[in-house]
Amino acid sequence: MARSSSSSSSGDELRASLAARRELGPDYEDSLVEGFLEKMDQEIDRRVDERLAARAPGQAPAVSPSVDAGQRLALAIVSLVGGVSATIGIGYSEMSQSLLAFVLTLLWVGIIGVNVSFVLGRRRG
Repeated sequence: MARSSSSSSSGDELRASLAARRELGPDYEDSLVEGFLEKMDQEIDRRVDERLAARAPGQAPAVSPSVDAGQRLALAIVSLVGGVSATIGIGYSEMSQSLLAFVLTLLWVGIIGVNVSFVLGRRRG
């Protein structure tokens, strides 16, 4: 299996850090790890920049439909579980009927509003 030059250089960096750790001892371990992580951050930034530069100008990043559908499903489930739980809890409270109706209406209008704004926001984006 062929290795790319960047994965090879990452491996070389790691090997060099480990060798330096062996030579310098555990007292320098934190600074060696920080230095290695800084180099890896720079490598990641370089790769991201290359990929962004390779993309055509004005091209939006691809969004997976399954991720969007998964997010909608998760929000719907959380909304229903939270809304039903809150409705049951509020129903057992000692509120007057009119206050109870107002609080429940406010709760469900809020839940519906969050779900609708999420769906509309995702369509615009």
